[in-house]
Amino acid sequence: MDALSDLLSVVGLSGGVFIDAEFTEPWSVAGRVSAEACRPFMTPPQEVIGFHYVTEGRFRVRIEGEPECEIGAGEAVMLPRNDMHAFGYGRDLPPILISDLIQPPNALGMSRMVHGGGGPRTRLICGFLGGNEQLRPLLVGLPRVMPLRLADLPGGDWLEGGLAYAAQTLAEGRPGAATVLTKISELLFTELVRHYLGELPPEQTGWLAGARDPVVGGALALLHRKPCHHWTVEQLAAETGVSRSVLAERFSQFLGEPPLTYLARWRLQLAARMLQTTREAVIQVASEVGYDSEASFNRAFKREFGIPPGKFRGQFRRSRAAPGLAGGNGPTRIPSGTA
Repeated sequence: MDALSDLLSVVGLSGGVFIDAEFTEPWSVAGRVSAEACRPFMTPPQEVIGFHYVTEGRFRVRIEGEPECEIGAGEAVMLPRNDMHAFGYGRDLPPILISDLIQPPNALGMSRMVHGGGGPRTRLICGFLGGNEQLRPLLVGLPRVMPLRLADLPGGDWLEGGLAYAAQTLAEGRPGAATVLTKISELLFTELVRHYLGELPPEQTGWLAGARDPVVGGALALLHRKPCHHWTVEQLAAETGVSRSVLAERFSQFLGEPPLTYLARWRLQLAARMLQTTREAVIQVASEVGYDSEASFNRAFKREFGIPPGKFRGQFRRSRAAPGLAGGNGPTRIPSGTA
């Protein structure tokens, strides 16, 4: 049983490539992907992962509080928490916000950006992966900056060749290139997470480490696949082939809470997603995630989100109707120094 695959199957993971960028040294820019920038490709997602793939040249990337790293041609960097980041190359320069440089998107949602001092050239493709709030347990267990040596991943040669080909056809304006890049990006993220998961030390805890553990990962897969089932710890233990006490201990060791507490929160996350993406009545949503009554569902939902489900749905729809600005959510402090 593969808990990671189960999680990825319900988080609505999708993506897009929205900037074809060309820089010449020296240069320094900063930004993050806004949920609104994703609109040409998908409904603005709750969780956004930014990434850059270098087709020519190199750059350095910096996030406040993290060590600087250099990314070269044929390499990429993913930003699982979509932090504000500065990147560039050459002498120290104050970063310029990407929103001040980016050209209006074309009919396919692709924008162009050209900037720099006229020296050696760097070309890169900027994109995103997005998903719903159920992606959050996975993202919080990942580093804030993840450089990618594609050769380190299974099928890395194929991925690198596919990215290079799609980037070339995209630059030439050939149809279908953006779709190819999107699918390769989704695969790249999945393989990156699997690679990172395989390198976690044995003593590591958290959702990702739990997903790797045979007992906890098996229990997670069951809870994800059948969230509306009236699970007991005894049933979960029997399904995973261990005693009740072993399951409870290992689950709490990795995830910091008992299995049924995790299940309760998972059900409510699923319910929140249904309220945002469907027109089903609240009582139908409650039933589909395992609640026997609308009243008990309303109480649990309000405890988790601070407002009842009906109001939650209304606020979400109003927020999606409001215009957004490039730059995303959260603090917008630009990392100090040259990226």
